[in-house]
Amino acid sequence: MDVRDRVVIVTGGASGIGRALCRAFAGAGASAVFVADIDAEGAEAVAAEFGDRGRAVRTDVSEESDIKGLVASAEEDFGRVDLFCSNAGIIVPGGPEVDDLSWDRIWRVNVLAHIHAARAVLPGMLARGEGYLLNTASAAGLLTQIGSAPYSVTKHAAVSFAEWLSITYGDRGIGVSCLCPQGVWTNMTGGGHRRRDASEVARTTAGRDGFLEAEEVADIVLEALGENRFLILPHPEVATYEQRRAGDRERWLKGMRRIQASLQPPSG
Repeated sequence: MDVRDRVVIVTGGASGIGRALCRAFAGAGASAVFVADIDAEGAEAVAAEFGDRGRAVRTDVSEESDIKGLVASAEEDFGRVDLFCSNAGIIVPGGPEVDDLSWDRIWRVNVLAHIHAARAVLPGMLARGEGYLLNTASAAGLLTQIGSAPYSVTKHAAVSFAEWLSITYGDRGIGVSCLCPQGVWTNMTGGGHRRRDASEVARTTAGRDGFLEAEEVADIVLEALGENRFLILPHPEVATYEQRRAGDRERWLKGMRRIQASLQPPSG
């Protein structure tokens, strides 16, 4: 997809990858950029950068009614949504012991939000015979996230849903891409404290192949959309890791356990 003259929605658009995507789309000539975020003030600030082309809509993506209202607002003002970027996401540390409310919250934000977005925009897109869905998942959705079962589970589900969308609607004019980065400097990864010791960053699973700026990711996304590429890997090493995982699961699991052990603080 060429985003020039397109109507674009980005959730989680007030900061991080979402903000960088909004700026990239506006810079590439989008006719309208809807900056959707639960942080209304932050969304307003980003939208203001784009003048008349910017729209800020406070959106809690865990609520389907908010997503439906967001899409309705874009369709009312511009008649359509060309590209919906379901980008907002959260992380919850822990495993089975994580309480049900936290599991429910991350499921609604990291998975159901993608489903609700597709539910809201697909009727219009299918009627026109064109449209594009960009779902932000994570390399954790292809591999795993040490230390967070909720993140791993929901990101795997997000990748699976994006694959299903591509298979089901790819021959009906609907483009689908799934963004799966590793480490990116955002609020989630402590972007405000990025000058910490480099060895500390390298010890994290996300940081083993280096952290990217959100703007670098946005540039990669623009290129991938232009190629109608499904899987977007800002860290190309992830493709090799996924192949190793599929080729010898037992070996891969043992390797991940070794990485997990290396991240544990020394005893005593």
